[in-house]
Amino acid sequence: MNTTFLKACRGEKTDHTPIWIMRQAGRYLPDYHKVRSQMTFLELCKNPEKAAEVTLQPVDILGVDAAILFSDILVTLEAMGMDLDFKEKQGPVLAHPIRSQAELDQLIIPDPIEKLGYVMDTISLLRTELADKVPLIGFCGAPFTLSTYMIEGGSSKNFFNTKKMMYTDPGLYHNLMAKLTASTISYLQAQAEAGAQALQVFDSWAGSLAPNDFAEFALPYVQEIIAALKPAGIPLIYFANNCAGLLDLTKTSGADVLGLDWRVDIPTAIENFGPDIAIQGNLDPISLLLPEDKLEKRIASILERGRGAKGHIFNLGHGIVPETPPEKAKFVVETVHRLSKGK
Repeated sequence: MNTTFLKACRGEKTDHTPIWIMRQAGRYLPDYHKVRSQMTFLELCKNPEKAAEVTLQPVDILGVDAAILFSDILVTLEAMGMDLDFKEKQGPVLAHPIRSQAELDQLIIPDPIEKLGYVMDTISLLRTELADKVPLIGFCGAPFTLSTYMIEGGSSKNFFNTKKMMYTDPGLYHNLMAKLTASTISYLQAQAEAGAQALQVFDSWAGSLAPNDFAEFALPYVQEIIAALKPAGIPLIYFANNCAGLLDLTKTSGADVLGLDWRVDIPTAIENFGPDIAIQGNLDPISLLLPEDKLEKRIASILERGRGAKGHIFNLGHGIVPETPPEKAKFVVETVHRLSKGK
């Protein structure tokens, strides 16, 4: 098996810089669309055989150094009792947002095997398929990011209702976060037990918070999750999007690896994090549209700037966009491998 990714997470020497791509199993691949055309997005998430198939596609097509489970961060909210749907050109919709303690009380802390067993079945299938290939990454949404969907009822530009609850009813907000955190811990523990070899916590909307609000309303719950998962003995990655102003705080998360979006200067992050934290990132996803010579220079710069870290996993600074030509994604993977070989 190619264990380069796991070695980099632990800060061990590797013969090349490993790379995987956020949302690598997704809409930019024609092979994905062939599978997706047969069912809805949620049906695909809940079909272990098909979810495993699309998880494997980028491993075989691109040659990445890790697979990431095909699923969605919001499946845990459905398991808690929320009504979840994904609408074309609108994204996720939760029909009954949580705005009161009575509404929160109706949600459960789900048994992950009972309510999310399809995820564990997918992991089990993938461990068999990936046995001689690459490691498998499981994942979840961070409590703050999940809370925004619960409170707003979907995506939001300014998170008005979320911040309104934080500022005007902090007790309710912390109650919601406690229930989310408990659900997330049991969900990730089940993923680890099913065979996930690393876990990533996605905090997609962390950058919408002021540092003091992040420290009070988001970070403590991430720290609780990571502390609870440490006994699993597998690498834990925390990705806080748009986190340039939060580096001092994210480094206290307890994660083994911190993901960086493209707005962050890598040497600055390395100096801030110190010698005990590996990094992941951070090519701008849209830069894959650059001509190959210019794209190669950007890749080379990121590789060079990441050499001072305990470990470096090359990735995009956020998810790959659907308009990306697959051959450009393959070019990035091959270029990272070629330029980093033996360094």
